[in-house]
Amino acid sequence: MGLGGISIWQLLIILAIIVMVFGTSRLRNMGSDLGSAIKGFRNSMSKDEGENDTTSTTAAKEESDSDKPAT
Repeated sequence: MGLGGISIWQLLIILAIIVMVFGTSRLRNMGSDLGSAIKGFRNSMSKDEGENDTTSTTAAKEESDSDKPAT
């Protein structure tokens, strides 16, 4: 039994139809485009997390500096 009651043979037939409609080169291009989009998304998310970490560290340091009496 495959996914949701679809057998492996039905999945293979669907895959063959998709390859015939789009062609292997177009599927390869779509796959690489999707992969680069996901990679870019992950990079931007990790950069945002890094910026948030440095921002919170800087804000905490400024708060501790403002608590000290001025000399």
